Amino acid sequence: MTGVIPADPPRLGPVTGRLDGNEHTSLAVYELGPDITDHMGWAKTHRDGIRAVLGTRGAVLLRGLPVDLELFDGIVRAVGGDPLPYTERSTPRTSVTEAIYTSTEYPADQSIPMHNENSYSDSWPGLLFFFCQIAAAAGGATPIADSRSVLRLIPAEVRERFAGGVVYARAFREGLGLSWQEAFQTGDQAAVEAYCARHGQSFQWTEDGLRTRHHRPAEQTEPHAGERVWFNQANLFHASSLDEEVLEALLSLYDEADLPRHAYLGDGSPIDPADLAAIKAAYDEASFSFPWRPGDLMVIDNMLCAHGRAPFTGERRILVAMTA
Repeated sequence: MTGVIPADPPRLGPVTGRLDGNEHTSLAVYELGPDITDHMGWAKTHRDGIRAVLGTRGAVLLRGLPVDLELFDGIVRAVGGDPLPYTERSTPRTSVTEAIYTSTEYPADQSIPMHNENSYSDSWPGLLFFFCQIAAAAGGATPIADSRSVLRLIPAEVRERFAGGVVYARAFREGLGLSWQEAFQTGDQAAVEAYCARHGQSFQWTEDGLRTRHHRPAEQTEPHAGERVWFNQANLFHASSLDEEVLEALLSLYDEADLPRHAYLGDGSPIDPADLAAIKAAYDEASFSFPWRPGDLMVIDNMLCAHGRAPFTGERRILVAMTA
């Protein structure tokens, strides 16, 4: 079920928004047409209104902005405050500026499963900003899903099995996934050890690189709305998220402990593939997507809203910034 959700559209000054989505996930859309000439001034004036909508709906889309990197950076700072660096990395990105990155650089024919950014860590960004410089010729949407709805849609027995949380296991080695130097943004082993100690991660240096393990909850309480949300990356970290042929090739070369990423239940036991399928079904039912247009700027509350990426053809360039 898609389309406009019956509701009073939120109004931000001279611009009336509309709510697009489905029965689970909605997106407040503001068309900043030719009557809005000072986009930075509009964002600063309506910062509190945008934040209020994000705190209830979880996602806002500003349409009709110029494709201007400086403007994007300014709106990020006006709405979210100082941008955060991308730390404890798990996917390849390129820095565009000190605080703006490309979206995850996976092959265009691959999907990126739904997830909440850095939910595998004990610290994560509060807001994510996605800015479309170049829209793909086909596909390439960034689907979103309300994390409260995802939690409700996951069967109770699956949630019960995840009550003890998720263990994230990573193995870093040169030429396979991210190196530990890229993931931790340092070449200093002592700095990595100190980071792991501060963030509750176990670590083991190997002759090939580094292994880490991290135990985190599967659910969280979003502090502003005060609601429980499904907030983890078990589905993305689990090795089964890889292409079947890729996984088979990796397991023919390496032990499970040396896979770049893997996930277990909180007690260290394997996750049942049927449970992962149920989680994917919940994301699929809750998710909503729209075709990108150049100049689109989507802001999401990272705890209230999960996101992913659809496969695409042609050139696509979506930039990302994160704030607290």
